[in-house]
Amino acid sequence: MSSLSLIFRGLQLSCRAAKTPNVFQVREKFLWNINLPKPGKGKAFRRIVHYPEEYTVKPLEVTNLAGRDPITGRVVAKGIGGGIKHKYHWIKWERDGPLEGAPQVEKVLDVLFDGCRTAKVALVGVGDELKYILATENMKPGDIIKTSRVIPRIPVRANEGDAYPLGALPLHTQVHCVEKYPGMPCHLIHAAGTFGTIVRKFDDHVVVQMPSKRELAFKQTCMATVGRVSNVNHNKEHVGSAQRKRELGYRPRSGLWHRKDGRHGRKIRPLPPMRIIGSPKPSDPPLIRLTLPNMNMKRESRNRPNGHVSIHG
Repeated sequence: MSSLSLIFRGLQLSCRAAKTPNVFQVREKFLWNINLPKPGKGKAFRRIVHYPEEYTVKPLEVTNLAGRDPITGRVVAKGIGGGIKHKYHWIKWERDGPLEGAPQVEKVLDVLFDGCRTAKVALVGVGDELKYILATENMKPGDIIKTSRVIPRIPVRANEGDAYPLGALPLHTQVHCVEKYPGMPCHLIHAAGTFGTIVRKFDDHVVVQMPSKRELAFKQTCMATVGRVSNVNHNKEHVGSAQRKRELGYRPRSGLWHRKDGRHGRKIRPLPPMRIIGSPKPSDPPLIRLTLPNMNMKRESRNRPNGHVSIHG
């Protein structure tokens, strides 16, 4: 009977397996139908920038989302809302220069304020091309900056705003706009007043200390811009009023404070139940120490010639 029961149980399991689909196949099919965001392409739900097909220095139009999903219209980020509508300056993150010979010479035409980012932007001209880059701390109109991808035998003496590979710069150089991979856009160290420091080199890697004090080792061919990002006092600016906070694009956290209830107000709660105060807690009993006689002392007293026996308690 036991063998027959095992056979029927196996048949039931095989029928169930035939009816139910594979869990991994269902999960894979479900994931193929979802448009997962690409790395670095996440939505901040603050604004949508309308990019044209080709790069341009013309300020771009934006659509403020105020923390809402652009498709459903539902509030996704509650802390975003309002704010002054700024136009967006398209930054060209690739600082590409010649692979050999003299570096490429560029001229700073203007340094502008961009309300869509914390740092200032600089309008740069090279040949018949105009582009925006992040302005450095002491950059001003009329400055001459250089760009090159050559790694010489002796480290170069770069000025603020120059772009060179990490392997071409000396130690303890402040850099920003660092490439994560050679040939990719410079998308590290962009915030106002931040900078990284070249601390050491090994093999074909260069170690850069990030603003968070974390050390990352990059390929020596990764490009980086020399200097500190502009608008150094950004984190020290005083907001001053709630209206200024709204102008910056932050929605107030309303409805949390009430005088008699809520999270921060005075609470009116029922009194706790009555507690009977009985007799006090009894004190601990006294500690009694009991000792046993030392057997070695007894043996020594018994072996004495006068026969005197002493008992030690």
